[in-house]
Amino acid sequence: MPNSSTRASAPDTVLQVCPLLPALESTLSEQYRTVRLPELSDPAAFLRDHGDDVVAAVTSARVGVDDALMDALPRLGAIVHFGVGYETTDVVRARARGVDVSNTPDVLTDCVADLAVGALIDVMRRMSEADRYVRAGGWGAAPFPLASSVSGKRVGILGLGRIGRAVARRLEGFGVQVAYCTRTPVPGVGHRHLPTAEALAEVCDALVVTVAGGRGTEGLVSAAVLEALGPQGYLVNVARGSVVDEQALVAALETERIAGAALDVFTDEPNVPRALLESDRVVLLPHIASATRETRAAMGDLALRNLRRFMTEGVLLTPVPEASPSTH
Repeated sequence: MPNSSTRASAPDTVLQVCPLLPALESTLSEQYRTVRLPELSDPAAFLRDHGDDVVAAVTSARVGVDDALMDALPRLGAIVHFGVGYETTDVVRARARGVDVSNTPDVLTDCVADLAVGALIDVMRRMSEADRYVRAGGWGAAPFPLASSVSGKRVGILGLGRIGRAVARRLEGFGVQVAYCTRTPVPGVGHRHLPTAEALAEVCDALVVTVAGGRGTEGLVSAAVLEALGPQGYLVNVARGSVVDEQALVAALETERIAGAALDVFTDEPNVPRALLESDRVVLLPHIASATRETRAAMGDLALRNLRRFMTEGVLLTPVPEASPSTH
């Protein structure tokens, strides 16, 4: 529940920071005194005059709550993220102010892992490219070029959290040799552990990125990592665009220093570099790894349950750790 310094005359307001799932928005409006920040004609005036009414903020993984907004809400007690990622919110800073932070883990793991494996198959077997080839009438002129098999290959997973482990389980069905990179080996995991992203890329035919976003992993997939992956190697990113040095990736594709890439996330979404748009060796997806009806409904339900727990008991159901934010 809101902290004990709450003024008796102040209404407890929930601030919706950004557009959310329609069903979630509807329930927020029905059950709480909710203010939708994006719909205000003068957000700055509201924050100045009514910022101290807000006790909880509901936001998305992509938007979070920045420092300026946090500072404008002196009675804020909880930040509820719709999504598993939370690198857009400074969790350490929030907790130093007595603000707890939650996300929606677990409920999107399977969908993200499904898409990661699907994207890997797509780019290695050139499925999207083949689809365009048929639609353009190319089949009648010449056979489609050969692709690369997936079964039996060596696949590295950069980051072995919930999603990374789910990807590994799926790939085992393809007879894939799985290796992974984390700061330290994960207990109970039999796959080969490599200490750096570059070392992992050197022993893989494909690199699947599921590591956390945020400052700690920015540019982790660097030019050197792509060089280590090599001209027969493929990159799949379902984590955050910031994890990959996008300029280095464009250069590696243009000079054929890697074979291809499948990308669900980008550095400046929804803007995608023209070089990627024009490349037939890249599968481009509009950040849809968790975008299924079932998963989004489960995410909305968990976000609501976090908010309800805070508003009634003053604690969150799935508070995030202060370090190593997850990827979605």
